[in-house]
Amino acid sequence: MAELLSDDEIDRRIPDGWEREGDEIVRVYEFDDYLKGVAFASEVGEIAEEQFHHPTIEIGYEAVTVRFTSHEEGGVTDADVEMAELTDDVR
Repeated sequence: MAELLSDDEIDRRIPDGWEREGDEIVRVYEFDDYLKGVAFASEVGEIAEEQFHHPTIEIGYEAVTVRFTSHEEGGVTDADVEMAELTDDVR
């Protein structure tokens, strides 16, 4: 089991563009085309499957919202921060 990060650790380590909302880290990615957002979500899904750490992904018309949390631990862990970084690399 991974250990929860402290509030200070989250604030220090969360990648630019990500925000903390309760026990999740969240980022909204904007796109000028719906299918580009769908393709992005699909790529993030592939990485999540490889890493076995799955986000909540909400696909809107011109935006995709990605949320990470470690459900079993009840908050944000190293795995969430690492997945946020990998997700940013897709963009």
